[in-house]
Amino acid sequence: MKVHFFGLLLVLMVNNVIASNINMPVLEAYAKHAQYIDIKLSPGGEYLAATSRDIEGVISLTVLDLRSNEVISITRGRGNESVSSFSWLNDERLLLTMAREVGSLEKPLPTGELIAMNADGKKMVILTGPRAATKDYRFSSIIDILPNEPEQVLIYSVSWSSSEPFIDLYRMKVSTGRKKGLGRIPMRAYKGSGVGVFSNKKGEVLAAQGIDPSKNNKLILLARNNVDSDWKSVLESYEYEGSFSPLYFLDDDETLIGISDLETDTKAMATFNIKTRKHKVLISHDKADLSPIISIANGVRGELIGARYQYEQLGSIFLNIVKDKKNQAIIKSLLKSFPGQAVRITSATKDNKSMVVMTSSANNPPKFYLYDNVKRKLSVLTPTKPWLNKDIVSETTIITYKSRDGLEITGLLTLPKGKSKNLPLILLPHGGPHGVKDDISYINADVKVLSYHGYAVFQPNFRGSGGFGRSFLTSGFRKWGTEMINDMTDGVHSLIKNGVADKERICVYGASYGGYAALQSVINEPDLYKCSIGFVGVYDLDLMFEEGDIPENQSGINFLNQVLPIGESRKAQSPVHNIDKIKVPVFIVQGEDDVRVPKEHAFRLRKGLEKENSPYEWMMKSGEGHGFYKPENQIELWQEMLQFLNKHIGH
Repeated sequence: MKVHFFGLLLVLMVNNVIASNINMPVLEAYAKHAQYIDIKLSPGGEYLAATSRDIEGVISLTVLDLRSNEVISITRGRGNESVSSFSWLNDERLLLTMAREVGSLEKPLPTGELIAMNADGKKMVILTGPRAATKDYRFSSIIDILPNEPEQVLIYSVSWSSSEPFIDLYRMKVSTGRKKGLGRIPMRAYKGSGVGVFSNKKGEVLAAQGIDPSKNNKLILLARNNVDSDWKSVLESYEYEGSFSPLYFLDDDETLIGISDLETDTKAMATFNIKTRKHKVLISHDKADLSPIISIANGVRGELIGARYQYEQLGSIFLNIVKDKKNQAIIKSLLKSFPGQAVRITSATKDNKSMVVMTSSANNPPKFYLYDNVKRKLSVLTPTKPWLNKDIVSETTIITYKSRDGLEITGLLTLPKGKSKNLPLILLPHGGPHGVKDDISYINADVKVLSYHGYAVFQPNFRGSGGFGRSFLTSGFRKWGTEMINDMTDGVHSLIKNGVADKERICVYGASYGGYAALQSVINEPDLYKCSIGFVGVYDLDLMFEEGDIPENQSGINFLNQVLPIGESRKAQSPVHNIDKIKVPVFIVQGEDDVRVPKEHAFRLRKGLEKENSPYEWMMKSGEGHGFYKPENQIELWQEMLQFLNKHIGH
């Protein structure tokens, strides 16, 4: 009994020491939702509208009267419905879209409702959806807010009841919700696939793009010369074989500006003429995908003036010939003022005299500024998280290394303040995995919490990641548990070789695909890692065809068939079928309501570990989905994670 008592006492003492090394205010600071998500000026400059998230994770809209400096309205949805986006229709009226959020790692699900209201919250009208006066049981989405016709918007609607609905076009009055039909696009909005609809400056819909699951997710671009012409297919392509994604029409009503890799391996800025079907690359980068920089004119979208990218640093490329040289000069000046940060103009007054600017990076918490275009002066509006001071933000840098087969790979490395050598290391692979990358433009709360507590954190952009060209992305297909994992392993070895990481103190943690990689890494490399943490992870690749929202539609099944291993390789690359190779403690974390990666994955992994008598810890939270939204659950997760890590590779 004495041995048992003192053994228990020793365990309690050790656990208390581990827990005492956790800085709770830091956890609370990172778990607390941003006070502001987006801020936009009204066209006349009298109001600021801002979205913010409450403690339950629900996003509401607040409007501030700049003349009196008073909040004049706060608007939120029903239950767990959030304000998804908002636009100023005119000096007094706003248009809102609503969404339901299902997990912090998953995109919100639009409700299809559009709501208009005055800045003071009065004269609110539900324009579309079952709660509208018209009892419209259809999903509606905005095409164009028609700035020259501020009482109308251009929308499309699709039937809720059909799994393959056509796309109906309308002009809608924002005061009443009354619609005028503009015809139907002969394209179906298949479940699980997105549709893009594009109009000219006169509000005439001339192009639409969607996917056809019956043709293995082929991208179809339909267009017509004018509103009286027939629709025709002008471009058919596959996303992973080279495609063009429209952004907007030029003034000639026949040339689309878009993002393209039809002629390049990386995503470039390009044009496509719907009449001649000619394609032209405007700007490109040989190693990185570009994303557009578009000016604001008359309070709305202007023209393409350049593009940004991430490779060895955040960079930008600008077009030589643009109409709005003044706006381009402003963007260039702002980028120089905030080196190493992403800079975005969220809105501007109609005369462009005032602009709201947002800056952010992995080392600088997001902040909003008001830019006076007359005085050329920036004034701070507000940080998104005012409580997040620089003292608790460790520095993140971009690093490059070579994989064992010679592929150049970039990644993010975050070190504890004042330390750089012989550190305990956390490998943190991102989710997705395809088309996603770890971006130095944004703060990753997991990374900052771990680095604050003494851990180096490595986020590799392994093959299969987005942002580095089509060949790089597709080279990860069907290699989830082999070459993609090798890229992560090779990055870890490079950090050991460089003296950053202590080879005896390395663990791996990830969410979604990253949770899969956390388990597959310790299976492939049983002697490299001391522990593994899988959060809402995929552990049985066959189960992806049976459970969750991906296999609920043909487009999702097509995607899985394209990217997952096939035949026996699928089992060979599934953690649940290789549990006998796991030699380290595992921490399994799951949201009980996850529809992307259902809890059955976690249950199967736990059952296998129990069968092998392998040590594991467990956390499942009800009311949480694909990722945790509630701050108290996120704090508890970090506490348990840090105790788990401190126990196995503590410093």
